[in-house]
Amino acid sequence: MPVEIDAVASDPSLPSQTKVVVVGGGIIGAATAYFLAEDGIPTLLCEKGVIAGEQSSRNWGWCRTMGRDPRELPLAIESLRLWREINARIGAEAGFRQTGTVYICPDAKTLAKREAWLPHAREHGLDCRLLRGREVNDVLQGAAESWLGALYTPSDGVAEPSKAAPALAEAARRRGASIVTGCAVRGVEKSGGRISAVVTEKGTVACEAVVVAAGAWSSLFCRSQDLWLPQLKVLATVQRTGPVSGGPTPAAWGPGLALRKRLDGGYTVSHGSTIADVVPDSFRFLAPFFPVFRREHKDIRLRFGRPFLDEWRLQRPWRLDAASPFEKLRVLDPAPDSHDLAAARVNLERRFPVFGGVPTVATWAGLIDVTPDILPVIAPMEAVPGFYISTGYSGHGFGIGLGAGRLTADLVSGKTPIVDPAPYRFSRFTDGTRLEALTGL
Repeated sequence: MPVEIDAVASDPSLPSQTKVVVVGGGIIGAATAYFLAEDGIPTLLCEKGVIAGEQSSRNWGWCRTMGRDPRELPLAIESLRLWREINARIGAEAGFRQTGTVYICPDAKTLAKREAWLPHAREHGLDCRLLRGREVNDVLQGAAESWLGALYTPSDGVAEPSKAAPALAEAARRRGASIVTGCAVRGVEKSGGRISAVVTEKGTVACEAVVVAAGAWSSLFCRSQDLWLPQLKVLATVQRTGPVSGGPTPAAWGPGLALRKRLDGGYTVSHGSTIADVVPDSFRFLAPFFPVFRREHKDIRLRFGRPFLDEWRLQRPWRLDAASPFEKLRVLDPAPDSHDLAAARVNLERRFPVFGGVPTVATWAGLIDVTPDILPVIAPMEAVPGFYISTGYSGHGFGIGLGAGRLTADLVSGKTPIVDPAPYRFSRFTDGTRLEALTGL
């Protein structure tokens, strides 16, 4: 894989039974397993590939409250609180640093949009503020352009995607959880209508609950239980530079460029646009997704090609005693888009000349799991007692991953939820709720 990830060794064997099985070893699954284990609940984390092998190691690494959907803001605030203490809590390096985040505003329309969000920040006591003119350059060291303004949140931060989920998985194991990689969960078994076991490629594990935190794979897994989960994938391309001095410390986003300073002194850089491959699910979920596509069409490019046939083959029904789609494709590792790589590099050097001559040392792409309202699903499935979903994080999963893992664990264990889970209920897709995206990806 083009991304470097801290390795997590698999336990040598599956337990015959446990209380909770978490399906998926990304940031959400690892955080959920950690908080369950911290609460003393026997837990098995199953990952078909490697821990953090997909989008959880391929994202930008932002941990922000700034610009969040008001419905997601309480969860983002709690997650940032957990990020600040996570290294001490787990006794390991997850890479979090408080650096601040900046949304560059090149014109009056964008500035007005950011200013209109500020009342939400004030309601929650956040330190977000508008910068104007030269104030932007004062915050973004090395910037060669001048902008009308920016939205700035000094208390936001960044963490290291290559370290965070592996560190959480290892911490979960130290607290008693089992961690098994290279082990796909094919499906579930029920007794009396309730979850009673999961069936994996390595055997069956008796359990009382299962949490589907499988990212881009969650909708396909849910379909095997006749659960209609409207979720699509979009592709985002990223590159990493070598170490550089004199670049900006805050994570910054503006038209055609996003960047984040890494612990190694280099920068994670992206153009910020996404690609949506047309696949069978594009038609299956066309109605709920059409409004968000119409709104975000300037930043989403449709693409027709091989992924349609690839997904058509993967989505064929499977038996629990035969290889599943999750075994046929262990890690989603799409090719980065060359156009986005080149455009981001040009914008980077033009706006921050210090990057001239600094090499690009790695490029990659990842597939982001997206819902029609750009909000995750964190909820129990009432139709299947013991079945929980934590997915659809729409590009926000890394930043809110710790709060999301805590909330998921709370719902499974019956503890008082860290925040109100109502905005993330599964039933919003079927109860007539208007599926409206209040912010972009």
